Amino acid sequence: MSYKGRIKHLEEMHKLLDKQIAEMQTNHPHVDETHIADLKKKKLQLKDEISRLNKLQWEEDHERVNLDD
Repeated sequence: MSYKGRIKHLEEMHKLLDKQIAEMQTNHPHVDETHIADLKKKKLQLKDEISRLNKLQWEEDHERVNLDD
């Protein structure tokens, strides 16, 4: 899978987690806070991975531009 494809997949997972967290906090006020914290941690890990892959994609694109000159 290309960086762009992987990034898109991770962004979709990030959005789903965000919706899940919001739904749990809104509709289930007595939900286990540890579970919500775990989901937020996973969401942050996804965000970090997206940032890392965006950087790698940028570097790959940048290298191609230099090679063509």
